[in-house]
Amino acid sequence: MSTDWIERLPKWIWAVIPLALLFGAVVLFLVENPLQNLGINAPPVQQLTVEQTKLDDDGIHLKVRANGSEPVSLAQVMVDEAYWKFSMKPESPIPRLSSSWVTIPYPWVKDELHEITLLTDVGATFSHTIEVATPTPELTMERIWGYILLGIFIGVVPVALGLMFYPYLKTKGDMVLQFLLTLTLGLLLYLFIDTLQEGLELAEEAATVFESSLIVWLVTGLSFLLIYAVGRSKGKAPEGLSLATYLSIGIGLHNLGEGLAVGAALASGEAALGSFLVVGFTLHNLTEGIGIATPLLQRKTKLLTFVGLTLLAGLPAAAGTLIGAFSYSPQWGAVLFAVGAGAILQVIVEISSYIMRNTEVGQRFTVPNLAGFTLGIALMYGTALLVAV
Repeated sequence: MSTDWIERLPKWIWAVIPLALLFGAVVLFLVENPLQNLGINAPPVQQLTVEQTKLDDDGIHLKVRANGSEPVSLAQVMVDEAYWKFSMKPESPIPRLSSSWVTIPYPWVKDELHEITLLTDVGATFSHTIEVATPTPELTMERIWGYILLGIFIGVVPVALGLMFYPYLKTKGDMVLQFLLTLTLGLLLYLFIDTLQEGLELAEEAATVFESSLIVWLVTGLSFLLIYAVGRSKGKAPEGLSLATYLSIGIGLHNLGEGLAVGAALASGEAALGSFLVVGFTLHNLTEGIGIATPLLQRKTKLLTFVGLTLLAGLPAAAGTLIGAFSYSPQWGAVLFAVGAGAILQVIVEISSYIMRNTEVGQRFTVPNLAGFTLGIALMYGTALLVAV
């Protein structure tokens, strides 16, 4: 049989036909449901995840998301083992993957723990614990400015102080430069693991339907590849100012996630360390500025460049505190941490490549270099103990 008629058809139709047949096969499968004839007919599953909690004079407000295979209708709500009236917006049932705000006019007690149980129309129960009840901050200009200042203190200030070591470090020789580069690698490795871990922890709080843990790994890899491709777009590895810029971007994305966690913790009353928390973050992030300065030690750098690098690395912390305090979402928080982890991994690769290119084989794995790498990890770990939230 001749196939000339196939050659005469438009080429694009061979992309449409398989997709149309696939769509038809899926529809036919769902309509006929052959699994039912085999006795395989899974019952509908209701799942409910609490994504946000707000406390004010009107009571307790919970943002809940239906993430099972069926819509969810709330029948009753218990607070501290007592049934309580409630309202919903939008009202029940909550469609699959959709969310609703549940308002419970309960007289919560400041600084106390409250246990909430949500009961559905089919008898499924879902629990949520408010560890420390504190009023949720309202979105006012005064509070916005307060969180911005907090972000500046934990992000911009320590990075700027670290960069101020630049004139002193510039007077040192190549051995000190190698030590600082390996120290930077150590602190970046710590930041990478810490950022990835934070993202995976947030993923566990998100609705299971989003497969947030998998998304964290995928976004980490994709962001690494994207930033790596941009860095190598000119056909050579970044050095000097370019390398310092990528370092600032990676640290900035980490500080964005860090600010997110701090803002959410402060808003929910989980971080009551006050000024000690700010001082701890200042010490923790000081070494980040030193790391950014390291690739610039063999070139002249203008003051305006240092200002730009400082803002690039530190200012995202201010944005993070605002997002964490007023618009916290575990799945999006996990994505932000994943982007930061990918960016940091790219900088680790580039600095490692820089060391390999500019160091003889016998001088790469020396005691001073190993000491610098170890010290970088130790400094980040030691100061992290001061800022656990």
